[in-house]
Amino acid sequence: MKTIAAVYTAQSLIDPTRALFAELMPGHRLVNIFDDSLIADVIRAGYFVTTDVRRRLASYYRACEDMGADVILNTCSSMGDVVDQIAPFSRVPILKIDEPMVRKAVETGASIAVMMTNPTTIVPTLRLVRSVAGQLGKPVNIVEGLANGAFEALVEGRPEVHDELLFKAAIAAASEADVVVLAQGSMARMQDAIEQATGLPVFSSPRLGVLAVRSFLEDS
Repeated sequence: MKTIAAVYTAQSLIDPTRALFAELMPGHRLVNIFDDSLIADVIRAGYFVTTDVRRRLASYYRACEDMGADVILNTCSSMGDVVDQIAPFSRVPILKIDEPMVRKAVETGASIAVMMTNPTTIVPTLRLVRSVAGQLGKPVNIVEGLANGAFEALVEGRPEVHDELLFKAAIAAASEADVVVLAQGSMARMQDAIEQATGLPVFSSPRLGVLAVRSFLEDS
């Protein structure tokens, strides 16, 4: 039995991810760490990841090490750059939940609509797309799609408004793309609807991220 530690900044992602681990990796120990103040503080700082936020996130990763985690899953796309800074110093491998999704998208299309509901995700996700494209030696065109107000609606307990705003923004962005990426795990709920409406491949992170954890542990 292996121990997986998942670190969350969005409560809405915890139960779906837990269900995926139960489905895809039964028999393993999953530990969840949740702190929604991280994203709140980034938003308050003008969508800037502050030193305090980085320090707190690093402390959670150290706690994962102390609890005996075999791998850490970072579930927050807004914290991708922080992972890059911390991972080289971590005793435990840290995987990004969104990297397998981005890799699939880059392999699939040349023009990628990157959908977001929170501006904190823009910079790290676009940097990840460009980084993966560089690793694969494949030039890509990125279409930015921000569903304004959707993140706030989800936090306020209005998921139907979140879904509607995201759906409309995705339809608009998809007209300029041949593949769609749902940058935040909380958006995965709309994957099938957007795929059916656009006729394009649509990728979300939770399932692909958990499968990547499984592959990593099987290979290690």
